[in-house]
Amino acid sequence: MNKKPFLTLALFLVFALVSGQENSWPLTKCIETALQNNIEIKIRLLEVKRTQKTQNSVLNRMLPSVNLYGEQSYNFGSTIDPSTNGRVSSNIQNDNFYLNAKTNLIDFSAFANAKKDKISIEIAKAEKEVVENEYKLQLLESYYQALYTQELLKIQKEQLHQASFNLDRITKEVAIGSKPQSDLYDMQLSFSEEENSYITSQQLYGIQKLQLFQLMNVLNVETETVVLEVYFDENNSDAVANTNYNPKIKRAEFQHENNLKSISLQRANNLPVLSAYYGYSTFYYKNIKDANGLTDSFSNQLADNKSQQVGMQLAIPIFNGFRNNKRIIASKIESQKSKLVIEQEKQELDKQVTLEEKNKSNYLKLEEKLKERQKYAKASFTTMQAKFTNGRVEAIVYSSVKNQFLRAEYDVLKNNLQIQYIHLKINLLKNNVI
Repeated sequence: MNKKPFLTLALFLVFALVSGQENSWPLTKCIETALQNNIEIKIRLLEVKRTQKTQNSVLNRMLPSVNLYGEQSYNFGSTIDPSTNGRVSSNIQNDNFYLNAKTNLIDFSAFANAKKDKISIEIAKAEKEVVENEYKLQLLESYYQALYTQELLKIQKEQLHQASFNLDRITKEVAIGSKPQSDLYDMQLSFSEEENSYITSQQLYGIQKLQLFQLMNVLNVETETVVLEVYFDENNSDAVANTNYNPKIKRAEFQHENNLKSISLQRANNLPVLSAYYGYSTFYYKNIKDANGLTDSFSNQLADNKSQQVGMQLAIPIFNGFRNNKRIIASKIESQKSKLVIEQEKQELDKQVTLEEKNKSNYLKLEEKLKERQKYAKASFTTMQAKFTNGRVEAIVYSSVKNQFLRAEYDVLKNNLQIQYIHLKINLLKNNVI
């Protein structure tokens, strides 16, 4: 017995199975892939990292600033002799070196700025999550639009297959004279309409899948072979139903908190600042026209001319033309605005969620009626199929009943998908998860 054909068939089946798995795209896979490819989200992620790198802690702000300065100058003509501080008519080379260090021991603005830096990081993260949330909502809508058409195609394909079978049977019966020619015309017209409808749905499905993958920034996938999945884990989605995390509201709350810290920062500018400082300096000089060369060496002069200074400084703001008070008032107004933005975001979310929940409630109420209509349409089609087979009804009547059954099946299917879609959309709006 030749085993080669069987091995070939087995390999073909395995390859088909693997290919089918690779071309199956559930909603979670689409979202994960899209989030990895979206350029705007990558930009927001870099912004978060940039904000983190610019953060300065209180300790970092209190570290001393140390500066080293070096200066070389030449004075020609009448100048000051650094050794005597007397004016001489000579040419002098002068090298000066300074080392200064200063740190703030008490600075209330350092605390306020450190807190603002932390909030800035949270604002950057919230901005990224807002972009992600809006992007997920777009993906969800695009995915289910394609899914509606995909499931409609399954029903249309089955009905088209049945219509082809009936057309073939009517053609044979007309050929032998058991059916009138008008029945063949009616059946040909019905088949042509169903075929056109199926082709139109196929074309729409291809466009919708292409738009979905373009939205995901995935351009290396043959969308013709992609199959979308209907199932999602509703129980898992309900598990986070009480977290109530919306990125827009969180962003508004962080911005309000940031504005409150701005008020503290402006007030800190009215408080004293206690600083400590240290200074070290030395210099070297040489009379360029001194022919005797009696000037001390470079190292000796640096050692002999050195001086040090240590001190503390207390700066107390007394009057700044009321400029800082105006900035405090402006910060308070900005804080009030940001607080209203929080309420605005909450109101918009409540309106949207209420509307979606009302739609979901309507679809749930309609579900039983649609299923009841589907049951009646199926029973009517089954009876009509038997009558048509026995030649008791015309082809046009049979086609009309069959189309009613097709519409009833699709209405039930689309209603269920719309319930799923709204359920997932509410989760995204309220919890930012699928």
